[in-house]
Amino acid sequence: MTGATGTGAELSARFEAAFMPNYGVPPVVLTRGEGCRVWDADGREYLDLISGIAVSSLGHAHPALTAAVSEQVAKIAHTSNLFINEPEVLLAERLLGLLGAPGRVFFANSGAEANECAYKLARKYGKANGRGYFVAAENGFHGRTLGALSLTGKPSIRDQFGPFPVEVRFVPFGDADALKSAVTEECAAVFLEPAQGEAGVVPAPDGYLRAAREICDGTGALLVVDEIQSAIGRTGHWFAHQREGVVPDILTLAKGLGGGLPIGACVAFGEVATVFAKGDHGSTFGGNPVACAAALAVLDTIEREGLLENARSAGARLAEGIASVDHPLLAGVRGTGLWLAAVFTADRAVEVQAAAQRAGFLVNAVQPDAIRLAPPLIINAAEITSFVATFPAILSEVQP
Repeated sequence: MTGATGTGAELSARFEAAFMPNYGVPPVVLTRGEGCRVWDADGREYLDLISGIAVSSLGHAHPALTAAVSEQVAKIAHTSNLFINEPEVLLAERLLGLLGAPGRVFFANSGAEANECAYKLARKYGKANGRGYFVAAENGFHGRTLGALSLTGKPSIRDQFGPFPVEVRFVPFGDADALKSAVTEECAAVFLEPAQGEAGVVPAPDGYLRAAREICDGTGALLVVDEIQSAIGRTGHWFAHQREGVVPDILTLAKGLGGGLPIGACVAFGEVATVFAKGDHGSTFGGNPVACAAALAVLDTIEREGLLENARSAGARLAEGIASVDHPLLAGVRGTGLWLAAVFTADRAVEVQAAAQRAGFLVNAVQPDAIRLAPPLIINAAEITSFVATFPAILSEVQP
């Protein structure tokens, strides 16, 4: 039966009965949103401080996004890769303009698919140049498809699905000396994040990406920068790598690009941009005109409403507010812009997430000792103040 509704408890039970158990049963059934606020099936209101894992850049039901999607779906909703649609061309050109470097774009539907494209590009480049292995960072996360998972340095989710199709050598994140030792002229590519989101929003040391660029230049390996979470204004820059003044050989994007619509992008520069030949890769839904129209609306709105600056100023306000909290459970805060983690002195993140939910705030227990905060880029000072003012009571509810 379609169109049926129910209470949160009823929908949770139906979810558990209908879905594979890989997610467990999420704790909240969301039914609508407006701005930075969402409502559950029982009518309870929350301040959304995770925005669908750094996806809903413009918050919920933003007029620009709603209009762009509605207008495009009324024109044509799907073309496949057999035909060209204007929004995909406009979006590819816009991304290359924001990146400020000549390149080529491939559109997919998710971050894992964007990284799968990068993986295949680097694999073909490596085979053509006698390079056989990859280097990635411990605790890094690049996705759950088999290629992307092979680059993911989290044994708990990786090991049970091996063996993998290519050798990957893992090095400690942020250790330039270890990276230099691991990358030789037989290395095809290095995959890195500017900050490790799934590890708990762990930023790389200043200069790390520049060092990686120099190491790759010195050996001929490709530098692949995974900005699935960090791009499209999340750190206060269009792309986090721009803060380091580097240009990767391959860049991957997703999440915030579509503002809630599924889209991923792989952008390649220099000679690697034309490594693929016709038929080497593809996606039926990649470059979907509705998703591309949404992404164009996101980029236009970020620019028009000054949301890069808001990410910087609001992020600083949120970080400073958390840091000012004096509580024995709070160890500190880390991150940049509106991509932060509150770090605890004990493994109580799950309990903090639950207490925050009861207080009307949605956060993410990304690690046992850290919650991730990635609110919409439109969040305002009053909304930040409401969370910071309530945070001590949330912690006190958890702390024994």
